[in-house]
Amino acid sequence: MVGQQMKKLKKIKKIRIHREGTNQLFFGLIGMLVILAALWFLFDTKIPFTCCAVVFAVVYAIVLNFYHCPIRYINEEDTSKLVVAPCDGKVVVVEKVKENEYFHEDRIMVSIFMSLYNVHANWIPADGKVKLVKHVNGNYHKAWLPKASEENEHADVIITTPDGKDILCRQIAGAVARRIVTYAKEGEDCYIDEHLGFIKLGSRVDLYLPVDSDVLVKLGQKTTGDLTVVARLK
Repeated sequence: MVGQQMKKLKKIKKIRIHREGTNQLFFGLIGMLVILAALWFLFDTKIPFTCCAVVFAVVYAIVLNFYHCPIRYINEEDTSKLVVAPCDGKVVVVEKVKENEYFHEDRIMVSIFMSLYNVHANWIPADGKVKLVKHVNGNYHKAWLPKASEENEHADVIITTPDGKDILCRQIAGAVARRIVTYAKEGEDCYIDEHLGFIKLGSRVDLYLPVDSDVLVKLGQKTTGDLTVVARLK
């Protein structure tokens, strides 16, 4: 009943192209059109124009996919005990670790790495209330390295589920990704299907789950943000 009531209250953000990329896509397109127009009129042969047009089309398609923000709805009636993937990518870590910053206890860490070709929108991983939002400055190691979780610049969001369990979701900057955007606000209710934020260029998102969670993903598995069920809480 609680899960059904919470599902009715969800505020779904229907975004096709993520707002973080609208300026880059618009001005990038204008710049490419100017260059192509110059090549068309300056050269008698159309080979430079054709070559640049092909390269620009490929690059723009990759960037467009990067900022693409699909509308997704998880097909579950009761989501109160679910933890879903916060992003598209590949599972690179599933292990028990000692979390000493917030919980001071053992946790199951699930890390999902996002490549340049993944959609980089991030979703809220669980229903509940936002307990903490904290941005931490740091280094820019390669995102798949183990030390990146603690040493890289990151943004932490702790969500308390309806059953009182705390889940830490950590957005991590990588060697290239230098901007983390987090929409979650402390004290607000949050729900699966809502957007958590955005990380520009390849990086990763870590989840720290209670040790009694039933983890449903495996190392190397590809995930779809907001749709892949990472774990079920006891």
